[in-house]
Amino acid sequence: MNTFFCADNSRQIGEDIIGSATNCETYILIECPPPWASEAFDSRWVPNNLKNLVAEVNRAKLPIRFLLIANDQSHKIDQTTLLIYQKQVGLSSGYQKHEFKLANIEQVAEFVKKFLWGTVPDSEIDTNFTRDILICTHGSHDKCCARYGNSFYFYATDTITNLCLDHVRIWRSSHFGGHRFAPTAIDLPEGRYYGVLNQDYFQSILTRTGDIQCFNQVYRGWGILPSAMQILEKELILRHGWDWLNYKVAGRIIEQSLDNNTIMAELTFENPSGSLYAYQAKLVKDETKTLEVKSSCNAQKSSVVVKYAVASLWLASKKVVSYSV
Repeated sequence: MNTFFCADNSRQIGEDIIGSATNCETYILIECPPPWASEAFDSRWVPNNLKNLVAEVNRAKLPIRFLLIANDQSHKIDQTTLLIYQKQVGLSSGYQKHEFKLANIEQVAEFVKKFLWGTVPDSEIDTNFTRDILICTHGSHDKCCARYGNSFYFYATDTITNLCLDHVRIWRSSHFGGHRFAPTAIDLPEGRYYGVLNQDYFQSILTRTGDIQCFNQVYRGWGILPSAMQILEKELILRHGWDWLNYKVAGRIIEQSLDNNTIMAELTFENPSGSLYAYQAKLVKDETKTLEVKSSCNAQKSSVVVKYAVASLWLASKKVVSYSV
C-alpha cells in the first residue's frame, strides 16, 4: 500500500509554493456532479461530445483549461451552470466572467464551440456572485486532494455563510495542478492561486484583512503571469499590501538567458486613481529553493522544480495623474 502523501512531503522538505500557478487564457468551468473519474472528463456524467471537445483542445495545445465544478446543490438541480472566464487584454485585474445556465450537460460542447468561435449567445445571465472560489477535491486524481481538499471545502462553505459573503460562491473542482499544495484554490475572476491553506489564511484572503505576510505561506501566484514572474508580483504585494489587489497589472519578460537562469522582467500597474507605474526586475534561478520533488502521490520519480528569486528590483517609470482643482 502506498503511504506516500505528496502534500506532506512538500511541507517536510520546505518547498516554496510561489510560481506554481498555471498561466492560462481561458477557463471553462462545467457543473457536473461527482464522483469524478481520475481523468475528470472520463466521468460517467460527461457526454462524448464534451469529452471529444476537451481532447481536441488539448491536442491543439490551446491555452484553455476545462474543469468540472460542483457544489452541494449540483446533484439536485435540473440545469447545468457554465462559467467561462477569459483573460483580459492589456492592463487587467484578471479575467472576465461569462455565466450561462444550460438545460443539461449535453448542450455544453456545442455551446462552447460557438462561444470560442466568437458567436456569443444572448443567453448570458447576470448574477450577484462576483467571486468564484474553486477548491480542488479531486481525490480520485490525487489522494491529497481528498485528504485535505474535502474537509477544506466544507470549512470554506461554512465560512462564506458565517461571514455573510453572499457575493462569493465556493465550488468543488477537478484537478487544476499543484495537488502537493493541498488544500489548493483558485480565486476567480482574479485568477490568483493559493495552497497549503488554513482557516485563518483563507479568512484573510476572503476579507483582504490581516497580515499581508500570509502571502509568503499560501500564495502560489497569479495565473495571468508567466510562472517565473509570479515571484516578482508576490514581492510587490508584500510592498504595497492589500491595496495591490485593486490594481490593474500587465507583465512581460524583456529578455532571458539561454539557460533560463536569468530573466529580465517588467511589471506595469495602474492604481485606482489612474497613475501608472512600471517596475523592472532581474530574476535569477534560486539554487536554495530549486528542489527535486515528487509532484503527486502516484509519481514514480522526482522532478526538478526551478524557483526564481528577485535579485534586484527598481521603479523604471511612473506617470502620476494629477487633478487640478
